[in-house]
Amino acid sequence: MGIDLETILRLLLAAVLGGSIGLEREIHGRPAGFRTHLLVSLGSCVFTVTSIWFHTIYGGAAGGGTVSIDPSRVAAQVVTGIGFLGAGAIIREKASIRGLTTAACLWVAAAIGVACGIGLFALSAVVTATAIGSLLVLKKVEGFLTRDTYSAIKVWSMDLEGQMAKIEELVSRFSLRMLNASVERDLVKQEFFIEFELKLVNREIAYRMLDDILALQGVKRVRLE
Repeated sequence: MGIDLETILRLLLAAVLGGSIGLEREIHGRPAGFRTHLLVSLGSCVFTVTSIWFHTIYGGAAGGGTVSIDPSRVAAQVVTGIGFLGAGAIIREKASIRGLTTAACLWVAAAIGVACGIGLFALSAVVTATAIGSLLVLKKVEGFLTRDTYSAIKVWSMDLEGQMAKIEELVSRFSLRMLNASVERDLVKQEFFIEFELKLVNREIAYRMLDDILALQGVKRVRLE
């Protein structure tokens, strides 16, 4: 069974539409950009087209074959497989996580490739336009929203009596609460290290709190990340 013009169109359209989403990611300096999205969409399309060919040749659709083949199983495996690639795009940086949008874009690019593979051209175009529109327009809308941010605070101090309680009390004065706190004590040097996260509306509050922590007796160093 040879390749026909319609199959070529499906492959090219999948590459163009997937690459269009990746172009936005490329412009914003994300690790998975134009080429990655293009290849994901193209590969998904190839898997889908191949599964259709398998069904046509061996599934009895054209030739009376006796082998039972479900072409949708390949598409289902594409959804599962793309999860591994998406997970690789997600990066944890200190108290924040990056790459979730890029991972979602890869997932959408794979879906577009599958849709192109079965000939749903209009659906593929609408999904691409919606995805690109959401990336461009909603990013500007997010700029007008007040968002909470999470910052990591690290404190190195002498292990004085009641020092931990003083730090916790100081944090509470700013109407903040320690999250995911971890403490490390050195009995030999009589020192301790504490790391915790804070949910902040703005970082100015954190700067003022750091000044107060530094003013505590025995505190050697603090860091805001």
